[in-house]
Amino acid sequence: MYRFLLTPRWWGINLFVVLAIPLCIFMGSWQLSRFEDRVQDHESAKEHVKEQAAESEADAKGRPLRSLLPVDKETSGEQATATGRYGKQLLVPDRELDEKSGFYVLTLLRTDDGKSLPVVRGWLPGDASDAKAPAAPKGEVTVKGALQASESPGSNGVSAAGGLPAGQVGAISSASLVNLVRDDVYDAWITLDKADSGMKAVPATAPNNTGLDLKAFQNLGYTGEWFVFAGFVIFMWFRLFRREAEFARDARLGLLPDPESAPGPESAPDPTGGGNKPVAPPA
Repeated sequence: MYRFLLTPRWWGINLFVVLAIPLCIFMGSWQLSRFEDRVQDHESAKEHVKEQAAESEADAKGRPLRSLLPVDKETSGEQATATGRYGKQLLVPDRELDEKSGFYVLTLLRTDDGKSLPVVRGWLPGDASDAKAPAAPKGEVTVKGALQASESPGSNGVSAAGGLPAGQVGAISSASLVNLVRDDVYDAWITLDKADSGMKAVPATAPNNTGLDLKAFQNLGYTGEWFVFAGFVIFMWFRLFRREAEFARDARLGLLPDPESAPGPESAPDPTGGGNKPVAPPA
């Protein structure tokens, strides 16, 4: 009854199934491991930020900015110090703190080496407004805060929307500030431990590519897709097998129409009810 499984057609189907299912399981498991790795990186980054915060309480002096560059997973969140004079001030809208919407007050600190360091001096609630933002201190200042890597639009809550009003910037990064500041800009920024003029201090965030961003959930989605595809392959094989088995059973029981009993080209039904009558061959 199942001799059809030995036909070349079914050899090809079975070979495809045997190869496709392990491949789907392997790819699904690999995507799942990628998601788990990102979750682990996220948890490790959160622990690292907590450790850096605890260390900052013990080390109130901080370390010079140059000694912590470039920013990586180890130096992100470290307490950095820099000396210079405040210059251009910008607002970073659509930033949440304590589940409230507001904006950052970002001021560029021109250091002694001629480069500008973005400094988040604090957060204020409501819509971004220059009237709300306090002016930066005058003269030479030394700032201390948590070192952060440049932001990427569309990740970690950073808005990717453009067309912002003058004096506002969507992401804190050297790429976003290069056309707004005459000086070279550090590929890093700091958030002050103690905010200026009644603003709230912005806490340090985990390094880029360590959070549960869109890529992490894409890995989780791909995991489901691969396992669903494996199930679909099994379902289609079973469906084809059952249809072929039913066809073979009907053929064995003689339930299929006999092609020899069908009317041939030499006879045709008599419309008068007298049965079939010969049909003259064409001239």
